[in-house]
Amino acid sequence: MKRFQQSASPITSTSFISYWSFQCSLFPVLSGDAVIVRGQPKGGPPPERQINFSNVIAPRLARRATANAPETVDEPYAWESREFLRKKVIGKEVLFTVETKTPTGREYGAIYIGKDIASAENVTETMVSEGLVMVRRESIRGESRLMDLEDTAKSQGKGRWAGGDAQHVRNIKWACDNMRSFVDKARGKPIDAVIEHVRDGSTVRCLLMPDFNYITLMISGIRCPMNKLDSEGKPDKTSSEPFADEARYYTESRLLQRDIQVILETFNNNNFVGSIIHPNGNIAEALLREGFARCVDWSIASVTGGPEKLRAAEKLAKEKKLRLWTDYKPSGPKIADKDKEFTGKVIEVVNGDALVVKRQDGSTKKIFLASIRPPRLPESEGPRAPGKNFRPLYDIPWLFETREFLRKKLIGQKVQITVDFIQPAQNNYPEKTCCTVRIGDINVAEAMVSKGLATVVRYRQDDDQRASCYDDLLSAEAKAIKTNKGLHNKKETPIHRIADISGDVSKAKSFLPFLQRAGRTEAVVEFVASGSRFRLFIPRETCLITFLLAGISCPRGSRPAPGGGTLPGEPFGEEALNLSKSLIMQREVEIEVDSMDKGGNYIGWLHVDKKNLSVHLVEEGLSSVHVTAESSKFYHLLSSAQSAAKQKKLNIWANYVEEEKEEKVEELQHDRVIDYKPVMITEVSRDGTLFGQYCSDGPALEQLMDKLRQEFTKNPPLAGAYTPKRNELCAAQFIDGSWYRAKVEKVTAGKVSVRYIDYGNKEETQSVKCAALPMGFHSAPGYAHEFHLALVKFCKDEDFLEDALAAFMSEVMDREVLINREYRISGAEYITIQRSDTKADVAKTLLSQGLLLLDERRDKRLQSLVSEYRTAQEEAKRKHLNIWQYGDITDDDAHEFGMER
Repeated sequence: MKRFQQSASPITSTSFISYWSFQCSLFPVLSGDAVIVRGQPKGGPPPERQINFSNVIAPRLARRATANAPETVDEPYAWESREFLRKKVIGKEVLFTVETKTPTGREYGAIYIGKDIASAENVTETMVSEGLVMVRRESIRGESRLMDLEDTAKSQGKGRWAGGDAQHVRNIKWACDNMRSFVDKARGKPIDAVIEHVRDGSTVRCLLMPDFNYITLMISGIRCPMNKLDSEGKPDKTSSEPFADEARYYTESRLLQRDIQVILETFNNNNFVGSIIHPNGNIAEALLREGFARCVDWSIASVTGGPEKLRAAEKLAKEKKLRLWTDYKPSGPKIADKDKEFTGKVIEVVNGDALVVKRQDGSTKKIFLASIRPPRLPESEGPRAPGKNFRPLYDIPWLFETREFLRKKLIGQKVQITVDFIQPAQNNYPEKTCCTVRIGDINVAEAMVSKGLATVVRYRQDDDQRASCYDDLLSAEAKAIKTNKGLHNKKETPIHRIADISGDVSKAKSFLPFLQRAGRTEAVVEFVASGSRFRLFIPRETCLITFLLAGISCPRGSRPAPGGGTLPGEPFGEEALNLSKSLIMQREVEIEVDSMDKGGNYIGWLHVDKKNLSVHLVEEGLSSVHVTAESSKFYHLLSSAQSAAKQKKLNIWANYVEEEKEEKVEELQHDRVIDYKPVMITEVSRDGTLFGQYCSDGPALEQLMDKLRQEFTKNPPLAGAYTPKRNELCAAQFIDGSWYRAKVEKVTAGKVSVRYIDYGNKEETQSVKCAALPMGFHSAPGYAHEFHLALVKFCKDEDFLEDALAAFMSEVMDREVLINREYRISGAEYITIQRSDTKADVAKTLLSQGLLLLDERRDKRLQSLVSEYRTAQEEAKRKHLNIWQYGDITDDDAHEFGMER
């Protein structure tokens, strides 16, 4: 028995050939009476032969319309005939005989299922006995087994002899009018199908069952080499891509006319794109693993089950240099394993696609997020020349939102970094280290792309220098485009109108009163020029300012010279710069503006993480206290910090030698200044803080309140029209129904905590009971002043605290008292109080009743008053009054019981 091989001699005789038999594999079944057979492959796809069954004819299958022929429909039972034969023989090794060959080259014969013809099943006879083909009696001479089998099938009503022809004709849908609707309707569910034709290794035509939708399907995520078509639309073997025939045969031999399932994922032009499910495995993975295909980015993101297995299969073929990858060479420099992964702390966000991280060894490194592109100017606008009026961060749509997203998520946070590739220096751009950055389980680049804050870079097919999570980025971008997020929403483009008042003296001067009255104002540090000079963005005022730290002299680091070159830095200037950068760069801070210099730069205090940066720099020995600090509320803290830094000999004080103090023959004695002023105490808080109004301000306060009431009577506010913001002055409606000036201290879930600046009382109210303060009512300072009792303090025990507060309020509330300012601590006023009627010292009275504790100070000018207070306290001790009822709570062991020492 001869095997059908590529070298087999063609049969040229047109006469009957007596049972030449060949062993082969059956390929596609063309109809119920014709099949294609192939031999075993050797060095490439084997040749194929079409065998038509002798002496029978099957019903003709429908054909789609072509340029030369109209569409036809099934003859009755044509589909049943083809399907019976397909399921019987497809993919099996068979024997066939060639009995005759026509002048046109058409061969007629029979096929057998079995090892030898003598015992094998004659498929032609089987088809006749099932009534699925009709015997051509005119071509048979004498008696024939085929005619007997057909007569038996007729008598039994089998196949086409059963009648009901109309019910056995398919309604094939050759085209799809709405591909998007068809894909959406499928909803990613597997659909039964039969592969009818393999156009190339990654493109097939199939029938979707049971509705007989005839579609062209491109296998998602891959592309195989193709045979180009000639002018007549037929494959042009002279211009085919390498391995095109091998890839096509690989797919044909495994899928052609097999029962499979299809998952439709998307569409491209007139072709559907999806995955093929076969019991023996994923054909896309197999093609990639054998080097017959490449991954394609445009469809790999939609692959059911994810692209990871496809990428891994392609990588394996590359490593083995199989077929398409015979000449493969990895692009880009190789990264050492020790440099592949590391952790770091993000200290700066650059342009929306780059970060500066601080590594564990203290070094800093600039890295780029791999395979993404931040927002940039539309190509229609063309490039803009950089200048004063063009600020990319604010003028490029969505770039500010992108930077803010990264800043809020990453600044100061520890991240895990995987280096994907290193982009060599080119076109005057330096080398770039491109990485995948994760914070916890979140891929930062993927999160950006999913929110529409960045786009994914498209690469050449042979360029493998891309992010390790590239397919996740493509998938995230597809979802962002579908939901019109961020950059993909062309209708809602954010616009930022930022007032840049840095260096503009006139603008800075006009903004100064607003910033001074605002008290603590939230800001974002955009740039750190030196240890004490910053560029800030104030969101509430939408302005950029230059801000200088008050109260200190800070050394400057090296900086660019006006005419080019670099000016050398002062000692410890770089250290001060680095410290400030690490604490505040791109962080949210609070500032208090005190004044402005002649260049339009604001001077004031900056607070971050409950630290005063001026004080912190002095504590670290990187700044000294300036003479202007003496009049500030932070002078005591600055002086203490500088003394401590000097003792430790930190940085600028490394060579400091303490001057010997000369003994003074005469000590200058300052007397206590007594200047009692009438005040109305309006509020007493549980921590002993007092708020009071100077009686001299009474007429002005009444006049202001009358005007405010008239304004709100004339122009009542619209409920809900005002949104309270922290540290902002507003009008708040008190329980009496009247409106008062107030400062917003906290806003949480519709609740607003306000402090009435003219009376000192604090209240938690609803946002609808707050309104914008009318123009003209901002300039007057609050009439409620904050005070603290001098030389005394309240006991922390709750019972005694309640008694002390009650007694104190009975002495001072809702009546005129006299106060004398004794000293200041960190800007807070400490006073003594006398009743205006009896001139009795209130603190002394409460000390003698055992309701307050003496808080001694060493100021010599206060020693006389301290002595009086001590005498009053000793009297209460002797009488065991209130807090002294169980003895002296200031004994050494008293703190063990939670009492004051």
